[in-house]
Amino acid sequence: MGPARTPPRVFFLTTLIAAIVASSAAALSLTVGLPVWAMFVGWIAFYTRGLTTRSTFENLGCVGLGLAIGLLASLALPRVAAMTGPGVALPLVVLVVAFQVVSLRGLPAMNNLLAYFLGLVTWFAAHLEPTVASWLHLFVATAIGSAAGWIAHRLPARMARGDRPDRHRA
Repeated sequence: MGPARTPPRVFFLTTLIAAIVASSAAALSLTVGLPVWAMFVGWIAFYTRGLTTRSTFENLGCVGLGLAIGLLASLALPRVAAMTGPGVALPLVVLVVAFQVVSLRGLPAMNNLLAYFLGLVTWFAAHLEPTVASWLHLFVATAIGSAAGWIAHRLPARMARGDRPDRHRA
């Protein structure tokens, strides 16, 4: 629903909720020592496809696999450079990685090409040591962002429908 067809009150409430959720996710990321920019990569990944709970997990999974492929590529680069020279190593590793990632678009699920590339970009932009701990560091940041995107999308819709927990249930 675009702003032209959204009542001003709903538009404002949706915007306010998104801003509060973004601020909270940024604060959480800072508190636990995660890069806020990587949290926003997860938020972006949420909005690339689906906007459902299932697609939230699939998109985040694609980001996580993109991060892992980036980690493996960064481990392969020095080894390939030792065999071919640095001028050949990077294009060769990029060829293999791009072929692999673009091929994943044919999977029946987990086929979000954009989310895979978001994971790769996040990995290489972070300039971290290629370790599982580094992967986990970035994955948790993107997971916070994906969760924040899901909350920012779902909460206004639930409020507009009047979905509220029944306080009288035991």
